[in-house]
Amino acid sequence: MTLALILLGLVAILLTGIPLFAGMSLMSIGLLFAVEGRVTGLADEVFAKLSNYLLVAIPLFALMAHVMIRARVVDDLYAFAHTLVRNWPGGLGVATVLACTIFAAISGSSVATALTIGTVAIPQMLRYGYRRHGAYGVLAAGGTLGILIPPSGPLVLYAVVSDTSIGALFMAGVVPGLLLAGLFAAYCMLTAMFDRGVERLPAPTLGEIAHSLGKGFWSLLLPPLVLGGMYAGVFTATEAAAAGALVAILIARFAYRRLGLLELYEAAREAARTTAMLFLILASAAMFGHVIAVLRLPAELLELVTGVGLTPLQFILAVMLLVFVLGMFLETISIILITTPIVLPVLLHLGINPVWYGILLTINLELALITPPVGMNLFVIKGVTGDSLRPIVRGVLPYVILMLLGMFMVLAIPELALWLPSTMALGR
Repeated sequence: MTLALILLGLVAILLTGIPLFAGMSLMSIGLLFAVEGRVTGLADEVFAKLSNYLLVAIPLFALMAHVMIRARVVDDLYAFAHTLVRNWPGGLGVATVLACTIFAAISGSSVATALTIGTVAIPQMLRYGYRRHGAYGVLAAGGTLGILIPPSGPLVLYAVVSDTSIGALFMAGVVPGLLLAGLFAAYCMLTAMFDRGVERLPAPTLGEIAHSLGKGFWSLLLPPLVLGGMYAGVFTATEAAAAGALVAILIARFAYRRLGLLELYEAAREAARTTAMLFLILASAAMFGHVIAVLRLPAELLELVTGVGLTPLQFILAVMLLVFVLGMFLETISIILITTPIVLPVLLHLGINPVWYGILLTINLELALITPPVGMNLFVIKGVTGDSLRPIVRGVLPYVILMLLGMFMVLAIPELALWLPSTMALGR
């Protein structure tokens, strides 16, 4: 009962519009004072959480993403994807999914992926006969890949909160991310085959493919460098972030010649703002984690699960249902920081791999980005198009089903997430 009341109270506070870090901090301070009559010890908890070396990856990955966005690589990425598959049924839809997949491995953000690719893809899709809701749906769903395909900001946060290897989580997200991208692309091809209004384009020549590849080559080089370096054991995740940021600056400055000192300053400023926001949230999460430990909420939940006799599968399903419901009202970071400290001890007691759970959680959080009433990607597409939410919501409904299918596939076959990490030597 205490756990339910605290969760409901925290959700109610956040629904008032108060910033996440402020809501969690105020509630944590209030609860601790009510229980112990003092709030000493919180500062030590915050310092211990923020002094973690792994957190260096956050500003570096953010800098890499903002540099590449300011280098305007998305035009070349989309042109390459479009040229490659334009003669396929639903070629523009498939190209949009492919571009989102590649850009997700650069930006690490679903909102940035949907916004950046959307400005290029949606006008093209409407021009060639795609229905509005179809174009909006594939873009909103494709954008969600930004938090599953590494590097991913939410995966880094989950890794820090759960004390799980960032490298393992990054590698675990690759196959499920490609699986979802494949489901989205297959759906685009299937629906286009029955829609006579969608224009089919001629097959590209080898010269056109070579030309588009030449323009997008340097931006296509970055994801293999970062992920391949981690997979081969050359980099830890933190070192990969540093290498990625450095290479992104070199590519933007010397290959694309689109990064001057002003653009670099703006990219660094945006990366600093993103990092400051996330660090404030992590500080509040440290307070919240300390308070729930003092209140013995994880222990109570463990006793409840043990008493009821839930199996690991039943517990995972119950948590996924809770996360799905929370996702309709809260944004992704809130859900990670609220639920992880509570459920993690139970996961470990039941022998559930926290890497596998982290991927299931992230796929569920992708659903939160496209489920009303507060799905962030829905409002991103609305902002890009100026259209109402009705056709956008209609467009994403098939992709909600596809993402649920993908999540249940990973649930039924854990190796989809765990195989790739198991084949490599991982650093932190």
